Amino acid sequence: MTRPTRGLLIVFEGGEGAGKSTQLRHFAAMLESQRVPHVCLREPGGTPLGTEVRRILLDRGSDIEPRAEALLFMASRAQLVERGIRPALARGEIVLLDRFFLSTYAYQMGGHGLPESDVRSANEFATGGLVPDLTVLLTFPFADGLARAARRDVVHDRMEAMGDMFHERVSAAFQDFSRPEWQRAHPECGPIVAVDALGAAGEVSVRVTTALAARWPTDFPSVPWTSGDADAT
Repeated sequence: MTRPTRGLLIVFEGGEGAGKSTQLRHFAAMLESQRVPHVCLREPGGTPLGTEVRRILLDRGSDIEPRAEALLFMASRAQLVERGIRPALARGEIVLLDRFFLSTYAYQMGGHGLPESDVRSANEFATGGLVPDLTVLLTFPFADGLARAARRDVVHDRMEAMGDMFHERVSAAFQDFSRPEWQRAHPECGPIVAVDALGAAGEVSVRVTTALAARWPTDFPSVPWTSGDADAT
């Protein structure tokens, strides 16, 4: 694989239990096997500030208003962009990011109903205008995703515990993101490719790799995965 002169920002998105973290790890393993410089980051997190924000946001004991919640995510994002993402891109590395601002659009705008104009403006300030090169949006039925999360976690974190109606709104928002009309109206999100996340993790990995190979055929040759994992996180 050829190393890009400028790094790439590839985001993995999806609702609870869609398998984004598993797919990110699988793709990172492929890059590692080909000795491609890359870094794996997650939101919120990736910096000491982000890690503390993550603890607060996911703690079920935290009583946080939706606007405060959105701003906490933005604070973590601003720190991660400047301290983690941009330096890696400048080094020519591939940044694999577990969630980015599509999650804010889904959870805080779709789930909580915060005004779109306010959230988009705050996000532009937090990211400094950084646009992902590609977002892999893993599509999965929200009820099945919550069931996966329940099997994975003994205790739901604060976001997982928001309730079915909240997560149904989040799921509907994620479905909107895959529509060409929505993407044209939101150029700050960059290109988005929807990938069916139903099936074993190895099967989904083939779809993810195929989607990336279709966009960058010389950099990401399709590599079949033989993992028999029946579930994902």
